[in-house]
Amino acid sequence: MGSDPDLFPGFAAQRFSTAPNVEIFVRTGGQGPPLLLLHGYPQTHVIWHRIAPELARHCSLVVADLRGYGASSAPPGDDRHVTYSKRTMAEDCIAVMRALGHERFMVAGHDRGGRVAYRLALDHPGAVTAMVPIDIIPTGEVWRRANAAWAVKTFHWSFLAQPSPIPERLIGNDPVFWVEQTLAAAAGTRDLSVFSPEALACYRTSLNEPVRIHAVCEDYRAGAGLDREFDDADATAGRRIECPTLLLWADNYLASSPLNIWVPWCKDLTGAAVRSGHYLAEENPEDSLAALIPFLTTVRSQG
Repeated sequence: MGSDPDLFPGFAAQRFSTAPNVEIFVRTGGQGPPLLLLHGYPQTHVIWHRIAPELARHCSLVVADLRGYGASSAPPGDDRHVTYSKRTMAEDCIAVMRALGHERFMVAGHDRGGRVAYRLALDHPGAVTAMVPIDIIPTGEVWRRANAAWAVKTFHWSFLAQPSPIPERLIGNDPVFWVEQTLAAAAGTRDLSVFSPEALACYRTSLNEPVRIHAVCEDYRAGAGLDREFDDADATAGRRIECPTLLLWADNYLASSPLNIWVPWCKDLTGAAVRSGHYLAEENPEDSLAALIPFLTTVRSQG
């Protein structure tokens, strides 16, 4: 699956082999210190199209599709869901950035991409110079705080983590409906009006193959198992994110500020709310940039 190149004018499209039978699709552009951008579910790298041109004035952007998503490979899962653990996805990112000559880089990740971003910072502290998790709390913290209200609002976490082929067959019956209702449920307007027609067309085809439906289910199965185990192991060992971290969250999505939840995880943490639903970079690109650019500029000057 590809996406409309007009959404990233002037950016190059590239593919990198990161593991046997796995290629990661990225768009690259801009100048300055390297910044890796990672998307969430059920989207692709296209989520950044409204802020990428301005960010490219400050950074060398690497805008990636996570494995299983967009135009990247969707390898089959395994019994323990290692293939789609955030640790494995982080290894993809390291391989891509090294192939581009970036031994050290900043990373910003929304939703599932935020989970890959903080796993990158924990597993590869020498590589990550700054991190921006967007609209998430750590996976282990999510499960520890799970209650009835959370289960109803975010039922897709447990639904997608059900054993194969239960969610695969149900989503496969009408994947466009599933994508649309998932997107609308988390948008500030509770509909699809916040997305550009071009981006929405990409998202509607994001689960256009059974292997991709399986891949995103494996992502969530890993989130209910291995990812949680990795988080719990880090928390028990007292491991913390070393690099400067800017936490951004939507004021119309999370029930309250997640800043205090992140404090035990980060040595150098700041944060800001953005007036938005869950899709900050698309719903409110102006305020998203107003929060991002000063942080990135400061990190660059300190580096």
